[in-house]
Order: sequence, then structure tokens, then C-alpha cells
Amino acid sequence: MQRVCVFCGSSPGARAAYAEATAEVARLLVGEGIGVVYGGGQVGLMGVLADTVITAGGEVTGVMPQALVDREIGHTAISDLRVVGSMHERKALMTELSDAFIALPGGAGTLEELFEVYTWAQLGLHSKPCGLLDVEDYYSGLAAFLDHAVRERFLREEHRAALLVERDPRTLIDRLRAFEPRAVTPKWIDREET
Repeated sequence: MQRVCVFCGSSPGARAAYAEATAEVARLLVGEGIGVVYGGGQVGLMGVLADTVITAGGEVTGVMPQALVDREIGHTAISDLRVVGSMHERKALMTELSDAFIALPGGAGTLEELFEVYTWAQLGLHSKPCGLLDVEDYYSGLAAFLDHAVRERFLREEHRAALLVERDPRTLIDRLRAFEPRAVTPKWIDREET
């Protein structure tokens, strides 16, 4: 695992624990010589992530659409800020540059980025591990919803299990590192019935 893409909020959130967990993830990745790829922002948890990586002497690559750079929210202290034309290009490049994905607390953008790479894994478009750091039960409702989707037969159990959910950053990183891709299972449940 050379680089991990971290999706996280452009806001700091309501609890100090979110920034603390973000900084811990950054320090752990740098400590293992793993580069960080992220959305390129200097605000919110994104800023905490990049600042911590820089302070710890690690490698950080930001990917940001020109429209957001124009709003002056791109991180000016990172040495590798890649400017792209659209959000679609941003996600494609972040995926290309990364060997694994971690979602920290965030809003709609964080969820959208996570679910796109999670869906791509489900479809067999990549075989990179996807993880969710459940800081202060932030994602417990989402994990419960995915379990509900399995029970209601909209999501296969093996696809649900492919999204690694942990409360401890060290455990999540260890699980990402140990991840073994499985043979692609068709996404469709009861396809012959549709």
C-alpha cells in the first residue's frame, strides 16, 4: 500500500474528536511511509489532514477542480496540488493515484466520494479496499442502513463486507493493508427474476 485516499469533511464538525481522529490517521499513515491523497482543501478536516501530514514529514497529494481553486480553498502549503476540470475528473484521478480508501466524518461530498469508489469495487472496476472510520458513532447509522439493505436483498452480504468499518484508526489501516481482493461476485441479486 503506497498511497491511501482519505475522504473527509471540508468542515470541522461539531466534535473535537473528528479532528483528533483525522490527525491520528494522518500520523499513522506517515509513520508507515504511506502517502496521502485527498481533495486538496485547506479547510475543515481536509485542512487538518494535510497540515498533519506536512508537519509529520509525509507525502500529500491534493486533487481539486479549478472551480474550487478559484474560490481560494485549495491548500497552499502542499507541494503536489493537482488541478482538474471537474469533480468527475477529481474522483477518477484520486482513485487512480490510490491503493486504498478511508472515509472520515464528512457530509454529502464525503459520502458521494466513498460510495462511488465502493460501487466501483462492487462492480469489479477496481479491487482496492474501502474503509470507514466510525468516529464517535458518526457512521453507525450508515452501517446499520447497509445491513438493512442486505436483509432487504438490495446488497449482497459479500459486497457489504467489502466496506470495512472500524472505530480505531490503527485497526482500520491494518485491515486495509491485509485486504485480499476476492473474485468479482455479480452485483445483481436474483437477476433472472428481473
